[in-house]
Amino acid sequence: MKPPPTSPKDTIFQQPTRAEDFEFNDRVVEVFDDMLDRSIPFYKEVVVSTARLLTTHLDYDDTIVDLGCATGSTLLELARLLPDRGLRFIGIDNSAPMLHKARLKAELYSKQDSIRFELADITATPHLAVGAFLLHYTLQFIRPIRREQFIRSLYDGLRPGGVLILSEKIILHDKRLNREYIDIYYQFKKSRGYSELEIAKKREALENVLIPFSIEENTALLRQAGFTAVAPFFQWFNFASLIAVKPE
Repeated sequence: MKPPPTSPKDTIFQQPTRAEDFEFNDRVVEVFDDMLDRSIPFYKEVVVSTARLLTTHLDYDDTIVDLGCATGSTLLELARLLPDRGLRFIGIDNSAPMLHKARLKAELYSKQDSIRFELADITATPHLAVGAFLLHYTLQFIRPIRREQFIRSLYDGLRPGGVLILSEKIILHDKRLNREYIDIYYQFKKSRGYSELEIAKKREALENVLIPFSIEENTALLRQAGFTAVAPFFQWFNFASLIAVKPE
């Protein structure tokens, strides 16, 4: 296998100027893989755990749709971890620069024939009889008022027995624990090379863009859509992943 391409280091928030609202623009796309690796605790382990769950729940020739696929890292890893199952991989994102980078990476790893990328609004994409929808750290960027209908549309798009896998930054309703978890997360980011200035500026940039729910609120959202089996499979302080299974 070809060596992985090196992503430029994320230095977006190093300058002491006022932070603007966070958006997935060309500057972010350029450093996104480094940002992901240094900002999401145990991201690779979550993807490996996702593959294990998909092995159990997917049929041969099923379709996996990654909503908010960014540069395609998750689908590339799943394609590596789930070979010889006849699976179809579809990545959807509304950022053309993200998808351009995703296609280049798929070509680098000779996966351009098994992974398809679509430029679209993930909340308005009609895919039916899907084996699995993936929402890794994506739902938190959708306005809360739109989330219930969006999750219902994903439930409708799954085949019976299909799964939705959701990973999110979360909040806790206990204020003290919530603050402690956030502080631990900031210590994690410092250990990955981010300065206090960068952490503070990114927090400011995300304040009106990333709106997290609690595990309980996300679970309720999934159950209201019709999922009867809902359970967390990973949590690291204020980050959590859940699986929701559509009844057969």
